[in-house]
Amino acid sequence: VQLVESGGGLVQAGGSLRLSCAVSGSIFSINRMAWYRQAPGKFRDLVASMTSGGSTNYADSVKGRFTISRDSAGNTVYLQMDSLKADDTAVYYCNAKLKEGLYTYDFWGQGTQVTVSS
Repeated sequence: VQLVESGGGLVQAGGSLRLSCAVSGSIFSINRMAWYRQAPGKFRDLVASMTSGGSTNYADSVKGRFTISRDSAGNTVYLQMDSLKADDTAVYYCNAKLKEGLYTYDFWGQGTQVTVSS
């Protein structure tokens, strides 16, 4: 599985950005897609996730502001980010989780920088 993020950039507080994650490889084996973020000096935290069945989950800090979605083919996963705050500034990573039998595999993109100016 290969993941390539795009869509990051600089935006003013209150603005919006949409991140994209292009997925290739064994996409039919993926159990969950997710977005994580990591700010300087902090741990990488889960922002939003979507299972292969379409169930979604969000961090409390982004509920009501961020939306995870995917295209019908499952080739691209999006993160729509609205009402952005300075605290949303981080490198955002796309993640794919794949389970095969007893084993779980995690795949990561290279990350895309999101900077929100206050």
